[in-house]
Amino acid sequence: AVKHENFKTCEQSGFCTRNRAYADKATASGSSWTSPYNLDPKTISVKNGLLTGTLLKTVEGGPETVRLPLTISFLESGVARVTVDEEKRQKGEIELRHGSPARKERYNGVQDWAIVGGLTVDTKVSGAAEQGEGKTMVQYGRKKTFKAVVKHAPFSIDFLRDDEPQIKFNTKGFLNMEHWRPKIDREQKEGEPAPSEPIEDESTWWEESFGGNTDSKPKGPESLGLDITFPGYEHVYGVPEHAGPMSLKETRGGSGAYEQPYRLYNSDVFEYEMDTPMTLYGAIPLMQAHRKDSTVGVFWLNAAETWIDIVKTKTSSNPLSLGIGGTTDTQTHWFSESGLLDVFVFLGPAPQDITKRYSELTGHSQLPQQFALGYHQCRWNYVTDEDVKDVDRKFDKHSIPFDVIWLDIEYTEGKKYFTWDKDNFPNPIGMQKHLDTHGRKLVIIVDPHIKNEGNYAVVDALKSQNFGINNKENSIFEGWCWPGSSYWIDAFNPSALAWWKSLFAYANFPGTTASTFLWNDMNEPSVFNGPETTMPKDNLHFGNWEHRDVHNVNGLTFVNATYQALLARDDPKHPRRPFVLTRSFYAGSQRMGAMWTGDNLASWDHLEASIPMLLNQNIAGFSFSGADVGGFFGNPSKELLTRWFQAGAFYPFFRGHAHIDSRRREPYLAGSPYVEPITQALRLRYSLLPAWYTALHTASTTGEPAMRPMWYVHPSDEAGFALDDQFYVGDTGLLVKPVLKESATTVDMYLPPSPGTVYYDYFNYEIYTGAGKTVQLDAPLAGHTPVLMRGGHILTRKERPRKSSALMKWDPYTLVIALDNKLSACGSLYVDDGESFEFQKGAYIHRRFRFYPSDEATPAISSLLLRSEVDTSQDTKEAKAFLKTTKDVRVEKIVIIGAPEAWESKTEVTVREDGQKEKPVSLMWRRGDGKRANWAVVRDPGVGVGKGWQVEF
Repeated sequence: AVKHENFKTCEQSGFCTRNRAYADKATASGSSWTSPYNLDPKTISVKNGLLTGTLLKTVEGGPETVRLPLTISFLESGVARVTVDEEKRQKGEIELRHGSPARKERYNGVQDWAIVGGLTVDTKVSGAAEQGEGKTMVQYGRKKTFKAVVKHAPFSIDFLRDDEPQIKFNTKGFLNMEHWRPKIDREQKEGEPAPSEPIEDESTWWEESFGGNTDSKPKGPESLGLDITFPGYEHVYGVPEHAGPMSLKETRGGSGAYEQPYRLYNSDVFEYEMDTPMTLYGAIPLMQAHRKDSTVGVFWLNAAETWIDIVKTKTSSNPLSLGIGGTTDTQTHWFSESGLLDVFVFLGPAPQDITKRYSELTGHSQLPQQFALGYHQCRWNYVTDEDVKDVDRKFDKHSIPFDVIWLDIEYTEGKKYFTWDKDNFPNPIGMQKHLDTHGRKLVIIVDPHIKNEGNYAVVDALKSQNFGINNKENSIFEGWCWPGSSYWIDAFNPSALAWWKSLFAYANFPGTTASTFLWNDMNEPSVFNGPETTMPKDNLHFGNWEHRDVHNVNGLTFVNATYQALLARDDPKHPRRPFVLTRSFYAGSQRMGAMWTGDNLASWDHLEASIPMLLNQNIAGFSFSGADVGGFFGNPSKELLTRWFQAGAFYPFFRGHAHIDSRRREPYLAGSPYVEPITQALRLRYSLLPAWYTALHTASTTGEPAMRPMWYVHPSDEAGFALDDQFYVGDTGLLVKPVLKESATTVDMYLPPSPGTVYYDYFNYEIYTGAGKTVQLDAPLAGHTPVLMRGGHILTRKERPRKSSALMKWDPYTLVIALDNKLSACGSLYVDDGESFEFQKGAYIHRRFRFYPSDEATPAISSLLLRSEVDTSQDTKEAKAFLKTTKDVRVEKIVIIGAPEAWESKTEVTVREDGQKEKPVSLMWRRGDGKRANWAVVRDPGVGVGKGWQVEF
């Protein structure tokens, strides 16, 4: 179980306690409370899309006024950005204690790692003083439907859309910027009067101890806090990573509330618990609020330790209504230990607007190589190269597909990265050639801790060239991790990054090949003997920034270094997309690879928790995500293992993993009657790889999630707002509800109230109608994960069983068309070479398929058309070359679910392909029995997947 004593609660965190106490004081004071922050009207300027001014903080008990520069940027995208700094720290007009070499400013570098675009300011925005004194109003947004109303005294901001408040800053008065002040010696000296008692509790201002470590805090207290209210919004989502429900719970009062705030402080949490706001391995400080037909959000750009309180208050429109028909406000309180107050505001109104704007800022999910969407087989550890080859052979013997086998740390010589254990892995190249016969890949682990041992060239270079993270004295920091005594690479250092890239060159890392990819673990960073199993906050990084300032973005910098290294090892004329898996992450990590939910347990509650965890990950812009199938710790029952494979086949990132002390559990070891449904689940995943690749392409271009919660797809349906055990796969219309309970043989799937919408069972075409109700679906262990296909969608799949995705490359496609009640449907397919960046030069196929009545006035079902529309933007030499290589890849089958009765006597359709004569092709129509839909099949229409064509029914 998790060792709670290793991790702080709010009561053990000085700045968390102080900010909660500040909020309590403001709340208890009621209307008599006045926030001590005023915007000096003489300093306000609104021009070229920026509102600038100076906040003046009145310090209790003294004449001092603290100057806090304010900037509100109105971006062309319609996003607003609010930034508050501290003038004295900004100018370096402070003194650090203990002779610390740390930087004096508040950390302002997180945007260099997290933000890649979307910052262009709308220079056409101008402000106007509202009628009456004391506020400034700015209209902005592409249609000027957004408005920021800035109140001067006390300072607050209301963000409005169509003149209705959506997000409010500091209306509760919790804004708190802990300014620099010198430490006053309050010890009474002989013969002198007793010093005055401090107005505030200073006990955690100047140093703080936990877990045997004392934080020296050379800059004194520097936390920042702000209340952010979402009026009329009952549900808030996001801020991963936490093991709890998708719709975030209250943290102060309320039914079923947590007692602690949600915490964001990337940590190595061993055997983490369920249903808790406790911090985990990653942090994405993006929160979305949703109500019927409206989504808004905030992105808190700060890499320091952060806590978030959530309180919901229900207001009744009528005092006699007993709460019925009222609205709920969600009040959140954010506070971070250091850095700038820097918040982006998204006013929607659709969920897609938030994901699009957020992705413009932080980047889209990486488009992975094709193999990375297949199944990954991992454990700590496969013990020899012969063991690896034996596992590979047994997958083939049992006709179970997989793409990647993984090696944990034991492949190395004495846990020294960039080496191989010569006794157990004497021929890593031969091992990979064996895997290559079926197009399979190898992933090896490389972590940020470097073993401190003599005659090890990697650590010698790290020490001699000062590439490591330093301690507070500015000498290299030594800690303890898997290898024992270790140092940590400082990936913030450009010279260290260049060195790290060189280590992965094939000549410098013998035994690696073009089929070797990477796994970055322990990059929170995990330090076994450090406070909270990480490194001291007063450690120093490149540029003399304290670790406290950059902790949550540290893991991203390490993954970035590895991603760049994999790019650098290839011929720059023919680069391939890197594959890197990370445990620690921050906003922007999605650009560099995949993540997983860390060291889970082989238990039903961990299987159940994986769905809401991944849904929150997806809506926070990180689609390529998964959880360890089977659970990392412990030994799953065969029923649990089977159900986990059935669920995991619908994770974007699909990997089985196990602890070194657990029993072997490769799929073929399950035995009958378990190996059969596990194999079915894996084959289902492989058949749907075209749909998954298309979904990840969408995520890589628009930011829209590959796993979509009900509220995202049906933003009007309040009954679905908190549902987090079923989801859609991209744009496919596939609605998935895994079995998450022991011994269950049915599931209750909720279908939203969409008049006329029909759903079909993916496997047997049974019809269900969306009516705002749950339907019971059979889910025997020996069967499939319950999946419905929503009418109106077209998806693509490949039906020929293969040993790996590489062997499917030239296989033909099947189109599956689920007709809606208007006999229409649409869908898309994205195809490229699956490994290079040539798609950026047009080397891809992106087809949109439409099935519709040809005559809208009199939709004669005898002349329905299915069109494959050609993307005419592809006119580069790379595009033409790619189309040439795929000229023989065809559509071999078209399945139409919900085929009309009038087709019963029809035996053929007419196919027209660009540049070819029209031809008749056979049609087979079948009547559905009982509750099942009629269906039809066009066999071998003979059309190319890369060409334009039409089928006339």
